Amino acid sequence: MVKKIPSEIWKPLEFPGWKQLRKKYAVSSHGRVVSYIDDIHEDGKLLNGSITTGYRTLNLHRSGSNGTLYIHREVARVFLRKSSPKQKYVIHQNFDKLDNSAKNLRWSSLEEMVQHQQKSPAKIAYKKVQANRTQGLKLSISDVRSIKKTLSSRTNAVPIKKLAEKYGVSEMTLYRIKSGENWSRVK
Repeated sequence: MVKKIPSEIWKPLEFPGWKQLRKKYAVSSHGRVVSYIDDIHEDGKLLNGSITTGYRTLNLHRSGSNGTLYIHREVARVFLRKSSPKQKYVIHQNFDKLDNSAKNLRWSSLEEMVQHQQKSPAKIAYKKVQANRTQGLKLSISDVRSIKKTLSSRTNAVPIKKLAEKYGVSEMTLYRIKSGENWSRVK
C-alpha cells in the first residue's frame, strides 16, 4: 500500500518491453516509483531501486533491453516537456542526484549540462583540493611553466605527442593544461 502525498501525481511508466512484465510500474511527480497490479494506492509497492554512479535506477529484466531505467530520466520524460530537440540530457537543478522530483529536474542540451556540472558544489570542492595538492603529481610547477611556454610559442611548434612523451604524461593532460582545465594557477 502506497501512502498518498498531497499534490503528488502518478503516471504510468511505459518503456520498451513493459507489456511483457507481470506488474505495472508508475512514477510520481515527487520522483517515487511503484510497482502494482491493479491500483497504485491499494496494492502498490514503493521501489527503492539501486544506485548507479550516484543516480537512482530501476533494474527490470526485459527481453531485448539492458533493463536499467534511470529514474530522473523517466520522471523528466513523463512530466517535463523539451523546448528543443537538442535537449537530450536531464540535470538536477539542486545538484542532488537522488532528488528526482519533477520540480528539481530540467531537460538540457550538452552545453547546458556541462556548464551546470561546473557549478556543482562537489566539482568546485574537488577543483579546490586538486589545486592545492602537492604530492603524487607527475609534473612540477617548472615543468608546467615550460609546457605552457612551448604550447603558446608559435615558432617552436613541438607536436603534442612528442611533448607528452618528453614529460611522461598523456596528450590529454597537455590539452587540459593548454585549455586551463588543469594547472590554471600556474602562469
